[in-house]
Amino acid sequence: MRDRLGRWDVKYSPYLYVAPFFVIFGVVGLFPLLYTAYVSLFDWELIDDSPSFIGFGNYVLLMSDPQFWKVLTNTFSIFLLSAIPQVIMAVLLAALLNTRLRFPTGWRIGILMPYVASLVALGIIFANLFGPNFGLVNGIFELLGLDRVDWQANRFASHVAIAIMVNWRWTGYNALIVLAAMQAIPRELHEAAVVDGAGPVRRFFSVTLPLLRPTLIFVIVTATIGGLQIFTEPKLFDAMPGSNNGGSTNQFQTVTLFMYQSAFEREDLGYASAIAWVLFVIIILVALINFLLTRRIASAGEGRR
Repeated sequence: MRDRLGRWDVKYSPYLYVAPFFVIFGVVGLFPLLYTAYVSLFDWELIDDSPSFIGFGNYVLLMSDPQFWKVLTNTFSIFLLSAIPQVIMAVLLAALLNTRLRFPTGWRIGILMPYVASLVALGIIFANLFGPNFGLVNGIFELLGLDRVDWQANRFASHVAIAIMVNWRWTGYNALIVLAAMQAIPRELHEAAVVDGAGPVRRFFSVTLPLLRPTLIFVIVTATIGGLQIFTEPKLFDAMPGSNNGGSTNQFQTVTLFMYQSAFEREDLGYASAIAWVLFVIIILVALINFLLTRRIASAGEGRR
């Protein structure tokens, strides 16, 4: 009997140890996901007790909605303007912090400060910095002899301003993750590259970057997920902070703002659920493409070593 209990312990204990995570994930992650898919098949108003089943009607309506395509373009524009510079600056900052700087801890805390600051406070500060009439950025433009920019009315300018806000908050956080991976690279590899005559730039591209591949994949995938779900920054950047319109003509309204507006202003839960599921599929596809591209680029660099 004792031997049998011992075999069961060895066989089933690992599953019991990890079970709490999957139970919690099933309740707060998987169930809402599946229930949202269920709701998306109905014409379901916010306080409707007897919703009508319409199949894929919400999805068909969504695909022919010009506002959806506009907010999807806005989302991708802000995502590209923020994610690409963010990852590049994070790697460069990590490389700089990996050198022999004085007071390294102070520098690392300094670049993390925007991440721990209140997002609402950052939103208000940046909305004032990019203010069309009395904003600091336009004041600097005038000193340089450049024209003022209406950062909130101009579609592309608003995307640039929101992307700067996102980069300000997340670049330092990602730089510290990359820095931790850089410091885990065995020093012997760099010493061997020096013996072979490789300079600092060659060592960075042929030794450091390929060995950062798992970390870069993690950073890029998380940046993709966060970038395509951007919500608070455009909500606070509006001339009327807290509005879900994303500007007077939806010039910087994102998909998540559109989804929130559909659910809680228009009270159309079925339509909002369809938006959520389409966004979920888009995020999975873009994250997968980024994963494959990052792995291929890093593998190419590794092959040149």
